[in-house]
Amino acid sequence: MKDLCQLALDTARLKGATYADIRIVLIRNQEIVVRNGNVSALEGNESLGFGVRVIANGAWGFASCSRLTREDIERTSAAAVALALAGARLKTDDVRLTPEAVHVDTWQTPYVVDPFTVSLEKKVGLLLDIDKVLRKSDKIAVAQGTMSFIAEDQWLATSEGTFIHQNLMRSGAGYSATAVAPGESHTRSYPSNFGGQCACLGYEIIPALGLLENAERVREEAVALLTAPMCPSGKLDLVLEGSQLGLQIHESCGHPTELDRVFGTEESYAGRSFLTPEKYKKLKYGSDIVNLVADSTVPTGLGTIGYDDDGVRAQRWHIVKNGMFVGYQTNREFAARLGEPHSMGNCRADGWSNLPMIRITNLSLMPGDAEFDDLIGGIDNGVYMATNKTWSIDQLRYNFQFSCEIGWEIKNGKLGRMVKHPTYQGITPEFWNSCDAICKEKYWTLWGVPNCGKGQPGQRAEMSHGA
Repeated sequence: MKDLCQLALDTARLKGATYADIRIVLIRNQEIVVRNGNVSALEGNESLGFGVRVIANGAWGFASCSRLTREDIERTSAAAVALALAGARLKTDDVRLTPEAVHVDTWQTPYVVDPFTVSLEKKVGLLLDIDKVLRKSDKIAVAQGTMSFIAEDQWLATSEGTFIHQNLMRSGAGYSATAVAPGESHTRSYPSNFGGQCACLGYEIIPALGLLENAERVREEAVALLTAPMCPSGKLDLVLEGSQLGLQIHESCGHPTELDRVFGTEESYAGRSFLTPEKYKKLKYGSDIVNLVADSTVPTGLGTIGYDDDGVRAQRWHIVKNGMFVGYQTNREFAARLGEPHSMGNCRADGWSNLPMIRITNLSLMPGDAEFDDLIGGIDNGVYMATNKTWSIDQLRYNFQFSCEIGWEIKNGKLGRMVKHPTYQGITPEFWNSCDAICKEKYWTLWGVPNCGKGQPGQRAEMSHGA
């Protein structure tokens, strides 16, 4: 691989590039879906290819190919330079990169059991056992369970001398039960919605999730929602369960701190950001107890890496510290535009065929000092909401609305009756400035988001949010 990488870099320089990098990526994945007692999907595939990114005459160029031959590497590298030179005719400023040390290294996700060595019979058998429990009630019209596994090998080489080989492993599972009655349907999911819970681990995460152990409760909650009263409306105190708060962090803290979104190069897909540079290190983003930390080193996070696609080493830093907005998510290009001395390492691409861009890394709300009963006990009139159902947020990541699968009333410091269709809305800084209490570390979970979309053409990325 090293010889092929060097060929790409040499070709790009000969054609006029002042900077070049190549990523060779091999991806294997497997997905299993069981629906109403049948295996409805059983997919496995493998993808190998490379992408070459260059700067020539102050502009970016990128080209990719699925054939890993010397001839295709030379041709693709030359095409990337040609595209850069063509694009340079329309540039307003030269691309500048923050400095980064040269790294020659290997890095691997820590895991115990390679999920691709575990038999299909074992995986499908567990999903079928869960399905049987979920469909023990005739009110359950649809039961669905999934498992998914991804292994990625990546080789990155740059014209600055960096050469890195990374092996990334991701595993996850989850399920849902949908109860139906005339004019009503309600879904309960476990461990969370949108594919369940995922982490950078091997198969060992599957038994640790307690999937079968929670199936009966999930079924009964779905059925109970059919006759539950509507969630009360008004301005009420709100307690959020961790996976829902994880998505709140993602949409109202993760995306608005992506620096390309702030500068407007990412605008058409989900808008820009209200966190413009004049607010940097000046805006009171949340209450004093709100600390949001970006961390691409935290064990098991879906955004956990050794190095990003700029060759920048993984880091940990505050986005919000004691309520103050103090950090962006950056790559080498946009860190330079902001005047920062170095990148925070947020540059990632979806596979080999896409141009790397700024992506959210693991972004977490740090634990507080409260017990769960403290949160409930301090409320006279409120709602506890769990598990996301839908979300909507405006083009600046400022006004939002979320709905959850299930809620419970809080009356006089105690959890009360179950309620259906719980929904809350707010404004991002007002929401975070109203934060009164955060639970202790023993309640903290790193929730995986395996399906974050961004860019045109669209790319998918994965990250986790601790809450």
